[in-house]
Amino acid sequence: DWILASKIAGPGNTIDYIRDGHLRHNRKHIGAALDASLKRLQTDWIDLYQLHWPERSTNFFGQLSYKHKDEDDLTPLEETLEALDEQVKAGKIRHIGLSNETPWGTMKFLALAEARGWPRAVSIQNPYNLLNRSFEVGLAEVAIREQCGLLAYSPLAFGMLSGKYEDGARPAKARLTEYSRFSRYFNPQSEAACSRYVALAREHGLDPAQMALAFVTQQPFVTSNIIGATSLEQLDSNIASADLKLSKEVLEGIEAIQKDHPNPAP
Repeated sequence: DWILASKIAGPGNTIDYIRDGHLRHNRKHIGAALDASLKRLQTDWIDLYQLHWPERSTNFFGQLSYKHKDEDDLTPLEETLEALDEQVKAGKIRHIGLSNETPWGTMKFLALAEARGWPRAVSIQNPYNLLNRSFEVGLAEVAIREQCGLLAYSPLAFGMLSGKYEDGARPAKARLTEYSRFSRYFNPQSEAACSRYVALAREHGLDPAQMALAFVTQQPFVTSNIIGATSLEQLDSNIASADLKLSKEVLEGIEAIQKDHPNPAP
């Protein structure tokens, strides 16, 4: 089975600029974004339609300390879900999902859907990798108990966990080489943790990237591991990680490193 997924574009995206220059999950913007996606994808429906990130200000993209902000112009979640329900009934969407959401936001969406008979989120696409296991704190229980599985993005932490950036290396055409402004996973704490994860993998005769991917894949709250590759060789290697079963010794080693370097790149 395959999933055709699309998201409502966020701030800075050309499509979003056409939609009044604001991220809004209202009926008008959902309809416009969906129709534009269907046109670009040249299809009649989308299997999984995701809200890319919350309209409200909250903790995502590495933010830890929640700072409440009163926002009077937010689209009510009821309007968002009702608009999505209309698109499901119209046959343009089959399932809906969330992305970069919090435990509060996820449970609010699920509770409203259950109470009103609106579409229920079937997935949540958030970051999850050996350098950022913050999903485990509150959302893992939600994902399992509510059957709203994690679609894990950045499972290799922008390639850091492959070991190719060790000792300050910057291979040609690598993502951090091409896009140095993306520093989320690149800091002294992450580098120290990465060195230990890479050493652990090699100690057990494993490819570091495959070990990192296998760890994500085998989590009970993960529905899909979103891999990426810049070559067919990388793609083959990443796909092969699905068949890798990490030993008890490797898992214990991972937990020891996590204890010493807890979530260095949330």
